[in-house]
Amino acid sequence: MEIGFWHWFFFLLFLILMLALDLGIFNKQKHEVGVKEALLWSAVWISLALVFNVGIFYWWDHHKALEFFTGYILEKSLSVDNIFVFILLFRFFDVPKRYQHKVLYWGIFGALIMRAVLIVIGAALIVKFWWVMLIFGGFLVVAGLKMAFQKDEAVHPEKNPVVKFVKKFLPVTQTYHQDKFFVKKNGLYATPLLIVMIVVETSDLVFALDSIPAILAITHDTFIVFTSNAFAILGLRALYFALSGIMDKFHYLKTGLSIILVFIGMKMLLAGVFHISTLISLIVIVAILVVSVAASLVRTRKLKK
Repeated sequence: MEIGFWHWFFFLLFLILMLALDLGIFNKQKHEVGVKEALLWSAVWISLALVFNVGIFYWWDHHKALEFFTGYILEKSLSVDNIFVFILLFRFFDVPKRYQHKVLYWGIFGALIMRAVLIVIGAALIVKFWWVMLIFGGFLVVAGLKMAFQKDEAVHPEKNPVVKFVKKFLPVTQTYHQDKFFVKKNGLYATPLLIVMIVVETSDLVFALDSIPAILAITHDTFIVFTSNAFAILGLRALYFALSGIMDKFHYLKTGLSIILVFIGMKMLLAGVFHISTLISLIVIVAILVVSVAASLVRTRKLKK
């Protein structure tokens, strides 16, 4: 199957429709998203991704379907690191739970646009300059080692350059005004919720610099890269509400994610010498995730005893 304009058009139309339904209908009323609702939405997004994967298998070929599935699992697992940061950010800013959904909604909308740009640039660079793979590979190895050994998990939004820039031109209110990003009060004021959204967006940009090179090690097909990224990001918000209360139980998950980044980085560095197939990559990624989650649960159980 040749991927052309209409495939992109209909997929982007699907994204716009789902985002519109999400905010415009299903979450029109501001409310605190419960665990049951979050798990239901997580199941919906995962099911849609799997249906799309079956479509690729049926209309395209099994190799592309395997690339999509591996990329989706990789992006889904790496997105867990986003959740760690989101939890810290919402705690730091003391964001009411009923307003967190809107911040994540617009954060995901911006993330889709940013990642699309990064995917196009990254894929074009790899096709034109083979040595870019080595740079991406080295970057992922360093990022993985940094994630493994970095102990400081505090957030410092006051150091964010975008936040500093906004505060130079817009005064910020001291309190939240429901779920509004701006209010008029003797002039235009930004609310703390806007600052939170800016920090979420810039944080996701940093994460994208890790995840995009990682999935480009699986496939250079921009359609597969973007669609697997998009499904992982669309399910990120539901995953956050489902896991936010129990993230502290996954003690070894960050270690597992760091090992995955190092593995993918080494795969890119060794691409010219030793080829690691997509199937092997999938098996390694899933195995690392299973071991890290199982070890975390065992540790939590021992601590309880």
